[in-house]
Amino acid sequence: PSDERAVQRFAKAAKKLGMTPWIIEKDDYAHVAEFDALLIRTTTQVHHYTYRFARRAAAEGVVVVDDPASIVRCTNKVYLAELLARHEVPAPKTMVAHRQNLHRIGEELGWPVVLKLPDSSFSMGVVKANDEAELEERAGKMLASSELIVAQAFTPTEFDWRVGLFAGEPLWVCRYHMAPKHWQIVRGTGSTRRWGRVESMPVGDAPEPVIRAAVRAAKLVGDGLYGVDMKQVGRRVLVIEVNDNPTIETGNEDAVVGEQLSERIL
Repeated sequence: PSDERAVQRFAKAAKKLGMTPWIIEKDDYAHVAEFDALLIRTTTQVHHYTYRFARRAAAEGVVVVDDPASIVRCTNKVYLAELLARHEVPAPKTMVAHRQNLHRIGEELGWPVVLKLPDSSFSMGVVKANDEAELEERAGKMLASSELIVAQAFTPTEFDWRVGLFAGEPLWVCRYHMAPKHWQIVRGTGSTRRWGRVESMPVGDAPEPVIRAAVRAAKLVGDGLYGVDMKQVGRRVLVIEVNDNPTIETGNEDAVVGEQLSERIL
């Protein structure tokens, strides 16, 4: 979520604000209680050391971002889908799918459909099925490791909106363009991974419906540091998901405000 330069910017901001920054790693679990605050800048998951760190920090009264509740809520796409539906937040048509209702996906959502594992991140664990045959093959593989998957109507756009918020306040806005010749913002894995272009803009220049939708969706999850992903179709803004631990990399998310972004967060 943050490159080395961005991490150093956080450390610089901490010093400027009278804090003493320490960069710790996964082997430093025993020292969590020695600090006043913990900012996690590596990808979070429930079955992962980041969640253990967050829970330990919260239990010790250490201010922590991302907090344990945000990690649990944001890393479960089934929970998010049901949360957005319950509060009638506009989103692409969505089903929580399992082996008993797979046959209804095409009828309910049309083709193609996007399938997501509940704990997918950075476009991994997210696939597209163009017809019934691809659905059976790809959903079958997913259901071998998860009882539930999220199925969503495919909504093609040139880019995804991302609004970054902390404590409900929008701090940055980006357009994440699709990777070359691909339907997602990232294509491939590991060393072959290719990202689409990131276009940052001042918060005040973003369409008001985009900001409004992001603030509303983030508020449903909590008051932490989130990145809300949305698609705009005509004048409609559809919320895709709310991410904890949003990407903040030098020259992308901070391209407009620079070091002020890390200072405001710290």
